[in-house]
Amino acid sequence: MEYYIQQWAQLLSKTLGEALSPEEIMTKIEIPKFTQHGDLAFPCFVLAKLLKQSPQSIAEQLAVSLNHKAFKKFEAKGPYINAFINRKEATKETINRILYEQEKYGSHTFGKGKTITFDLSSPNIAKPFSMGHLRSTVIGSAISHIAEKCGYQVIRINYIGDWGTQFGKLIAAYKRWGDEAAVKRDPIGELFKLYTRFHEEATLDPQLDQEGRFWFKELELGNPEAHALWEWFREESLAAFNRIYTLLNVTFDSMNGESFYNDKMEAVVTELQNKGLLEASEGAMVVRLEDQDLPPALIKKQDGATLYATRDLASALYRKQHYHFDLSLYVVGHEQTLHFNQVKSVLSKMGYSWADDMEHIPFGMILKDGKKMSTRKGKVVLLEQVLKEIIERADHSIKEKNPELEARRIIAEQVGVGAVIYHDLKHYRRNDVEFSLEEMLKFEGNTGPYLQYTHARGCSILRKAKVKPSVIEDGLEDDPSWELVKLLAWFPHTIEVAFEERDPSTVAKSLFKIAQAFNHYYAHTRILGGAESKAKLGLTRATILVIKEGLRLLGIQAPVEM
Repeated sequence: MEYYIQQWAQLLSKTLGEALSPEEIMTKIEIPKFTQHGDLAFPCFVLAKLLKQSPQSIAEQLAVSLNHKAFKKFEAKGPYINAFINRKEATKETINRILYEQEKYGSHTFGKGKTITFDLSSPNIAKPFSMGHLRSTVIGSAISHIAEKCGYQVIRINYIGDWGTQFGKLIAAYKRWGDEAAVKRDPIGELFKLYTRFHEEATLDPQLDQEGRFWFKELELGNPEAHALWEWFREESLAAFNRIYTLLNVTFDSMNGESFYNDKMEAVVTELQNKGLLEASEGAMVVRLEDQDLPPALIKKQDGATLYATRDLASALYRKQHYHFDLSLYVVGHEQTLHFNQVKSVLSKMGYSWADDMEHIPFGMILKDGKKMSTRKGKVVLLEQVLKEIIERADHSIKEKNPELEARRIIAEQVGVGAVIYHDLKHYRRNDVEFSLEEMLKFEGNTGPYLQYTHARGCSILRKAKVKPSVIEDGLEDDPSWELVKLLAWFPHTIEVAFEERDPSTVAKSLFKIAQAFNHYYAHTRILGGAESKAKLGLTRATILVIKEGLRLLGIQAPVEM
């Protein structure tokens, strides 16, 4: 569609004697709400002052003077001049382009030769992988796929939360109440209980918090007992996390967690001191950021223990030196905005201009009954349990609809996991998302299963036809076909916008509209046999190619039957 917008903008600019440039005209071209008003519309209000005529008069004059092979006709509608695209040529061109490019359709090259690091997922060891961790994982993974589609080299980093005072608290809790046999039977479950109990008991006994801080300091100093417990907790946690990542089909290029930077933080502290940025404040060491309208960045506590900011400074420096990134995206919740701004500001004060290439990608929370989930208070929905339950529900639903389906269990897993991912990604990332198994698994409406079923339906049509067209000779011009083709033609633009806005929901919304248009086309069109059969099958194949690729970008598989 961008081609037609460009063509029309150039035609209008030439006809008007270049009173407006093509670029200026392109910014004002609209998409009419109703098909009968054309495919593109240009409001003539902007020309009234320039030409000293009424918008209606200008529209009427343009309607009779414009002529271009890409357009069937032009009409004046009040103050608007409406353009009707030559459907047969446009459908033929769009379908053949998709059939030729296949999964490469929608790709861009503006990221070629550039590298982006993605900081995503980042669960904490010794805690269950909750639904709250889902957002960073699937949003980050989807944006990284979209970035690759735009030509970027992508480095996915899982910055595991495996260091900090919380592990001193867990060690203290284990030493007080831990049972080795129980932990070995159910590592994450038992450690989670210990962590929750610690915070419940600490409300009654403030001495516990001091004990937790002591054990983290011991861990930083290399205490053998503390380190052995921490290593055990870490190994068990990573094994549990990897089960989740396998189900979600999410992979990483680096699993360097916070502990990886433990021996790199002192160099950061020394550099801050040498550059005169580190100051004492109530026994702690800070970098003041008043000139940035930010509170001081806390670098070291009174007891000398390092903090998140120290580790994040070390990790940013390491990533720039190691990966030479052009962009570094941090996919973490909006509650980390202040922290991220502090880290960027400190790096800028240190003289690193590339701090401007770091970008926080915030997102909202997953809510349960309208309330925030809290790991500390034990009010959490465990992602692994959700995935297992939704796969079982998907299996039951598919068995009812298609009891003879082979590989039903594999497809149920694809549908169940896809339902969870899509339920998250269809929402604008900054919005909160209400957890609902029932909503996720509906086979109608804006859901993952609906998109997957649409893809499977298209595949079924091609199997029955026993042909997969690779090119068509004639285009289509009926309304259902045209509405579908227009959406397919917008797909490359959708990818560009999704990357620029760092928003996978742009792709999800596009796929839903395409699925709706295809199902409308299917309901009103005889695809197999009859006139224009090859073109109709070409459109069917083009549609499933785009749906499959769009789902892949979101991290969702596309079953060929359901």
